[in-house]
Parts: sequence; structure tokens; C-alpha cells
Amino acid sequence: MNAETVVKRLQELAAPEQAKIMQRYFKTGSGEYGEGDVFLGLKVPQCRRLIPEFRPLPLVERLQLLQSPLHEARFLGLLLLVDGFQRGTPELREEIYRGYCANTSRINNWDLVDCSAEHVVGAHLRERSRAPLHEFVQSKLIWERRIAIMASFHYIKRGEFGETLRLAETLLHDREDLIHKAVGWMLREIGKRDRSTEESFLRQHYRSMPRTMLRYAIERFPEPLRQGYLKGNL
Repeated sequence: MNAETVVKRLQELAAPEQAKIMQRYFKTGSGEYGEGDVFLGLKVPQCRRLIPEFRPLPLVERLQLLQSPLHEARFLGLLLLVDGFQRGTPELREEIYRGYCANTSRINNWDLVDCSAEHVVGAHLRERSRAPLHEFVQSKLIWERRIAIMASFHYIKRGEFGETLRLAETLLHDREDLIHKAVGWMLREIGKRDRSTEESFLRQHYRSMPRTMLRYAIERFPEPLRQGYLKGNL
């Protein structure tokens, strides 16, 4: 079993009409963030159902899937890395983390980041120095910046908010909409668990943060409070 075996299996499940829809949705046109990406048309549940079938795939072949031009091959490769990390020994987890970080240029769309960053990068660094997150958040590569903020979801789910807030502050003036959305989403997740912590951050920064970031962050607020933030009169 190797990466080529996996690709052939994915190609058997291809849905050309769905692929056309996905290519538009994931912005694969000229000048867009997903420019040149190629889709087979598989939906997320289809990919997830293949995990048990390809669990015997060696790590080197899982990483090889990240080199595929096919989006679903990279997606499934990442799902298999996450599965391997969660089931693996400490030594294997270290290998998966290093392999992941060596291939960030191939984790090159928001769904690829979001299905994996918290489960590999966030989990690996939980009891270690978080310095790699702060290196990623300063990266010129949008996907590394998104990996940094999305990795912190691992900590949010465990009631630890400080790392996310530090990363969010660094990303407040990022130029990319995909980063604005990710930061706003993570702030909203903090607010779902501790509204006062989110609001403390927002009241300090809401007038200067990107509008999309703010809208995502306050999406679940009561309408009068939400309007207060949007109108800047709090």
C-alpha cells in the first residue's frame, strides 16, 4: 500500500460535477487563494470513511500524499496524519509533527489547515514551548499564519485562552480575509466559554480590527450588544 494506491481509490470515487462546484467554492481561479488546486469532487464524509481502509499506510506515504496536486489526496493525507498522531507513540507523534511542519506549503487551503492544525501542531505543543506558533504567526505564508491561530483551538477547548489572544493580537492587522475569519472564529469560541475574556479583548481592539474579524467574533452576541460593537459606541 502506498500513496499511489490511495490516489487511485480516490479517483474511483470522483464526481466531476461536484468537483466543478468545489473548484469555485475553494477559489481556484487565477489570482485567488486556491489558484490551480484540482478537485475530484469528494465530500468530507467520503474522505473520512476511507481512514480505516488506509490506516496501514506508512508515515512516509501519508506525507507523500501532501505532494499530490489533488486536493482530496492532500486532505485524506492530513486526516491520516491526525489519526496516526492520535493513535501513535510519542516517537511517532514527534515524526508526524516534524513532517507536518516541513510541508506547510502543501497544507494550502483553509479546510486543510482547519482539519489538522489543532490536532497535530496544537496537540504536540501543548506541553512544550509554544515558540513555533509565534514563528508561524509572523510567516509570509498565509497558511502558516492560519495554522498558528487554528492550532490554538486545541487550547481553547481545554479552557486555556491566553495563547489565542496573544496570536490574535499579532494578527489584528493582517491583510488576508482568511486570517480575519479564523481569528474572529477563535475569539467567538473563547466567548462561547468565557464571554468576559472575549469582551475584554474586544473592547481594547474592536475599533481597529478588520470588520470581518469583528463580525465573526460577535456573531453570537445578543443583538443590542452586537450592534454596539458594529456601530462603535460601546
